[in-house]
Amino acid sequence: MSPPRLIALDWGTSSLRAYLLGAGAQVLDSRTRNWGIQHTPDRDFARAYQLLIGDWLERWPELPALAAGMIGSRQGWLEVPYVPCPADERSLAEGLRVIDTGRGALHLVPGVMQGGARPNVLRGEETQVVGALALDPALRDDALLVLPGTHSKWASIREGRLVGFDTYLTGELFALLRDHSILGRPALESGAEASPAAFAWGLRMARDAEHGIADQLFSVRSLVLCGQLAPAHSLDYLSGLLIGEELRGALAGSAGSRALVLLGDPALCQRYRDALGQFGHAGVRILDNAGVAGLWRVAEAAGLLTDEVLRLA
Repeated sequence: MSPPRLIALDWGTSSLRAYLLGAGAQVLDSRTRNWGIQHTPDRDFARAYQLLIGDWLERWPELPALAAGMIGSRQGWLEVPYVPCPADERSLAEGLRVIDTGRGALHLVPGVMQGGARPNVLRGEETQVVGALALDPALRDDALLVLPGTHSKWASIREGRLVGFDTYLTGELFALLRDHSILGRPALESGAEASPAAFAWGLRMARDAEHGIADQLFSVRSLVLCGQLAPAHSLDYLSGLLIGEELRGALAGSAGSRALVLLGDPALCQRYRDALGQFGHAGVRILDNAGVAGLWRVAEAAGLLTDEVLRLA
């Protein structure tokens, strides 16, 4: 087994993942807790950090530690200023901020800000983008990376840099409509059931809409009232409408002809992969472990990794 070289953390809104990495970003060990920044016990980030990986810190105190995600946001442990877009691993490395954890230094990765009349930000996804380019250098020339989630990101890559991105609140809109609108009531009362057919139906409705889905959302309820859609399947239909609207907008114009790759949660990526098939993009590739590869690449660019072989205790 390769000796450990880096402790890497993905510390987001809902979860905390820690990786003990060997040479070439080989995962030697990993741990996960539901201790995202909104759920960290007593908001004591230092204690959560030590509880999760204290034994790693004890055994290998010389290891550099790096964290990406919302832990570096205004609501996190230390707010790390965004770096401007375009961005790459070098600019992210230059924007690192260091915090004293009580058990050594932790380097926090900055997010990326896109200026202009319609400013945009991302935090956490930048490491997945960097990792994707490390895993598949062919993407560096010209690609569109899709990162589904609560706030889906569509990242534009040219000449090895993140040159622009768009944000779609698809996941958040789904949760709001499901939990706080009349549209979610039928499924919540009857019990929701998965329905690929209902999901595909919603996708087609959004795909074929000339002016968006604002006048179609009520069909989630009216189709149930008319007996054409089972209440238990109505949420999958709603999901299809919302994801379909995201894809319809994101793929408009020249974006649809570029190389597409999905990054992130495997189940959600598969859902988007199926959806993209309805929009003429069959077999879009899902790239695994991009976040880990990105954390390694940023650490490498920052000079945190050395060639010294670390002794296993």
